[in-house]
Amino acid sequence: MGMQAAVQLVYPPQCLSCDALVTTDFGLCARCWRETPFIAGLVCDCCGTPLPGEEGGAPVQCDDCLTIARPWGRGRAVMLYRDNARRLVMAFKHGDRLDLARPGAQWLHRAAAPLLQPDTLLAPVPLHWLRLFRRRYNQSALLAAGLARLADLPHCPDLLVRRRNTRSQEGRDREGRFRNLEEAIRVNERRRWQMEGRPVLLVDDVMTSGATLGACADACLAAGAARVDVVVLARVAKDG
Repeated sequence: MGMQAAVQLVYPPQCLSCDALVTTDFGLCARCWRETPFIAGLVCDCCGTPLPGEEGGAPVQCDDCLTIARPWGRGRAVMLYRDNARRLVMAFKHGDRLDLARPGAQWLHRAAAPLLQPDTLLAPVPLHWLRLFRRRYNQSALLAAGLARLADLPHCPDLLVRRRNTRSQEGRDREGRFRNLEEAIRVNERRRWQMEGRPVLLVDDVMTSGATLGACADACLAAGAARVDVVVLARVAKDG
């Protein structure tokens, strides 16, 4: 009996979301899988939200991305931010569930496949140092590092920095979210050379309005990135 089999005999793998036993590590049981709204089919090419219709034609965009000038090029998301997806993200973000970084990176790898160009530099959306001190880890940086390993691409965890501790985006309308991020994010001058002239893929846990990712993309493009794309674990989407 191999070491892994012996460990699983003593500690059988459990569902990532509940206590049910599963056949492999880092998996969801059938019930939790059904309750997790993974995105599939036709999606907005800019933010990854699901759209009605069939895949296979020209890239399409959702109403939000047609209305809002997005500074990035293309975007993808793993799941919709509701039901079990919301519970998983909240556990990862605030509940010290660092074990969710590995499956999260695997899901991101599948979703981001159209965006993974050779020489792409991966970078997470940054936390202000005060928030990082309180939380002890940047969940977006853990996702970006895992995705970089799977895709065999370079990762720069401190490419971007928050120059001020922006207040929470919770409860803000769209205009307030964008105003809250004005001039809050910049490129780390010590890392600029790694990014100049090459594509950048920004990684975050949740996209709501896109204000944070937009501020990050603006900073990268102003500092010389060839292009910027984005991938997120969960996308807040309008009902219907």
